Parts: sequence; C-alpha cells; structure tokens
Amino acid sequence: MILGIIGGSGIYEIDDLEDPQWISVNSSFGSPSDDVLVGHIKGIKMVFLPRHGRGHIQSPSSINYRANIDVMKRCGVTDIISISACGSFREDLRPGDFVIVDQFIDRTFSREKTFFGPGCVAHVSLAKPTCSRLGEICQKAASVENIKVHMGGCYLAMEGPQFSTLAESKLYREIWGCDVIGMTNMPEAKLAREAEICYTSVAMITDYDSWHPDHGEVDITNIIKTLRTNAENAKKLVANLPKLLTSERSICTEGCDKALEFAILTQPNSRDPKMVKKLDAVAGRVLK
Repeated sequence: MILGIIGGSGIYEIDDLEDPQWISVNSSFGSPSDDVLVGHIKGIKMVFLPRHGRGHIQSPSSINYRANIDVMKRCGVTDIISISACGSFREDLRPGDFVIVDQFIDRTFSREKTFFGPGCVAHVSLAKPTCSRLGEICQKAASVENIKVHMGGCYLAMEGPQFSTLAESKLYREIWGCDVIGMTNMPEAKLAREAEICYTSVAMITDYDSWHPDHGEVDITNIIKTLRTNAENAKKLVANLPKLLTSERSICTEGCDKALEFAILTQPNSRDPKMVKKLDAVAGRVLK
C-alpha cells in the first residue's frame, strides 16, 4: 500500500511523517498544484499533495486535476483520501462535522474531466464513485479522536469560486436532495477512477451554505475559524490511519483498481501513439 492524501483548504502539509521530503514529479498533463511530500507513518508510505498548493495559490477552477492524479499514480499511490472543505445542506450536518462522501453531482463546467479522448477512448463506471473500504477506515480514524463523522452523503460539486446564490442553495437542498456542497471533488474522483486508484472523500463542514434561515449567507470570517479547527482534526485523522492499515494492501472488493479492465474501446492498431505515451502511468497496466 502507498497512501495518497490530497489536502484541501487549510491543509498544506502533514505532521508526524518520518523522513519527510518534498519532491518534484513531472506529469504528462502539465504542472500539478505543488511538489509532493513523501514519507512514512508507522511503516505506511504516504504521498501528500496540497490541492491548492502551499500558500493556497490555486483556485478550484485553476487546479490541474489531471496532473495531480497523474503525479499520484507516478508515485505508486494505490489509495487516495481526499480531504476538503464543504458547506452543509442539512441541519444535522453541522460546522465542524466530517462527512464520508459516497455520491456526487457534478456541476463543474470549465475543467478537463478525463485523461482519455481522441486517439484513445475509454468509459469507466462511476455508479459507485468512492471506495467504501477506504471510507470505513476514515470513519474509524475520525471516531478515535471523537470527531463527529457521518457515513454517506451526496456532494454537489459547483464550479466556484463564488459561493451559491440563495436560489441555487435551495435548489440543491430541497429539490435535488444533496447533503454537502464543495468545489474540488470533481473531476478529482472521476480521474482517480480512470487511474485505477481507490478514492474516498472526507468532507469537512465549515458552514450552512446560504439556505439556513438562522445563519444567512456564507460568512468567510466564520468559515476560516472553523476551517482551522477542521484542519487540525483532519491531521489527527491522517495520523490514525496507519493503525488501521497494513503495508500489504487489502484487496479492493469493488474493483476500483481494475476500472480500465474493459473500458478502453479504441482498438490497439487505431490508438494515437502520442496519447498512449501520455497515458503511460494512468493506463499503462492495460495499454501494454
């Protein structure tokens, strides 16, 4: 097992890593958000990437999601835990709570959402976009620290960087039945599936978006305050993960790591050599 952690707002490094080292990894898909921090915790190799870059220099729409996932794959990452800030659409999902997301609605529109395309066409299944095995591990790691964690939830991915209008917030909550809202888990989850990496999302609630009658519109000052507490709890969660994992990776019963088995439709003699070369890390297992 090589565990990848993608840190969202407020999480720009990981504490307690043994022999930590920031290294630069090149991607076929451009520049990732930052270098990756590599090290070990209790025998588990860990690769950390700050989604927004150190200093928070990337907006949700400027992040090169393809490069980020490609770099993780090139580092040998087998499992990704995505940590991100989000708003809540439910009264019982309070600021400071964590949600282990298991479904998404993707409302982003200006991002590259696939590694594949003309010259090498592929379609992967996303009926179950997250890995329940990883999700259960994250729930246990959070519970050890008495962090209020909820299993399961639908994450509405919006483009941003602005927050929702009141009308949008009510639509997503009352009509679509979403649980949380954020700006970064898509297309990240889609790309992780294409790269055959098990993926789960830990959404850290900072606010009630704009629907709540007693909280009104999103207040960035309150968000930052909650964000800091959430970030500290997220680091505690990560520190507990090695206790629940073994260096020998467990079998993924949901087949996340075999997502490309029958997904590539372009016949071998019709594939674009340049595209195939770019996909050497992401899809090398099935393109060889």
